[in-house]
Amino acid sequence: MTRTTRRQRAVIHLGLSLGLALVAGPFLWTALSSLKPEREIRRDPPTFWPETWTLGNFAELFGRVDLGTAFANSMIIALVLVATNLLFCSMTGYAFAKLSFRGKNLAFGLVLVQLAIPAIVVMMPQFVLIARLGMVNTFIGIILPTLVTPLGVFMMRQFIADLPDELIDAARVDGAREFRVFFTIILPLCGPALATLGLITFLGSWNNFLWPAVVAQSEDMYTLPVALNILNGNEGTHYNLLVAGSVVVIAPILFLFVFLQRFFIQGIATTGLK
Repeated sequence: MTRTTRRQRAVIHLGLSLGLALVAGPFLWTALSSLKPEREIRRDPPTFWPETWTLGNFAELFGRVDLGTAFANSMIIALVLVATNLLFCSMTGYAFAKLSFRGKNLAFGLVLVQLAIPAIVVMMPQFVLIARLGMVNTFIGIILPTLVTPLGVFMMRQFIADLPDELIDAARVDGAREFRVFFTIILPLCGPALATLGLITFLGSWNNFLWPAVVAQSEDMYTLPVALNILNGNEGTHYNLLVAGSVVVIAPILFLFVFLQRFFIQGIATTGLK
């Protein structure tokens, strides 16, 4: 290995280490702060490593907020959205990628247009529709607007478009209908894209605050982000409880990403490549 190559690798490693510190540093500080008493969190200058270790923040958090119900609500909503997006987005993506029908380009163009529209713009019409359907303060009301997402349709269409047409043609010659082609040929080949879409959908649902806060009208329907917002009450902000709640919210996401990171990276790297 030449001296120039060693220098290049050293610069790359240094850049990656700095990037890791910038990304992971706030998460590590949050995790450590959840084990500090509030007086130490408010100290100026702040401490990174706890001087006094305590689990009292979590005990007080679970005493103030019904996190069990909120956790269950968030998990139910996230899992339902993951299941519906994986199924319907992949089916729609297959239709756009491999089937020929009138108006296909126009329909796909409308999907792309939806990607450019901020969610806040359509929130009011969506709430009016949900209210008129009598779905306020229900799981269906929270789930329905993101039952299928344009990003998911676009991702699956791009991935499925790269699959060989010969596999589909051979199945059709053998007499397979479109549903059988999709479920037995296409879907098993979409593992990386499905893992990526599932993780993105779960993350978006798990961290979503604004829409559940608008639709959920009672504490028994609150999701985790909405329930934690109770801690920002009139009596002041409890930073020790907020960082402990953040750890509770972040932990399932980290576990899911570690479990699916190989598929996630592969899906991001291959989606849309020719």
